[in-house]
Amino acid sequence: MIPTVGFNMRKVTKGNVTMKLWDLGGQRRFRSMWERYCRGVSVILYVVDAADRDSIPISRTELHDLLMKPSISEIPLLVLGNKIDKSEALSKQALVDQL
Repeated sequence: MIPTVGFNMRKVTKGNVTMKLWDLGGQRRFRSMWERYCRGVSVILYVVDAADRDSIPISRTELHDLLMKPSISEIPLLVLGNKIDKSEALSKQALVDQL
């Protein structure tokens, strides 16, 4: 799996519902843009690579920073642990505890 670099956007339509999905890269140089793309959205999905233990502290810091932004403080946010099925991945509870 190749990580997102920059951003990707895709529209998905199911019946009479259309969703616009933004996939924003997690590299340091793109993090400053997250807030801009999150304003005005209906929900934020924050995806964490549960198998990359070295990145968890960075993910925790960035998640907490994002939660402190007044412009998006009222937007529902769901944290997803990706690659949780890999043998080196943190357990669900360990991921919750570390975030």
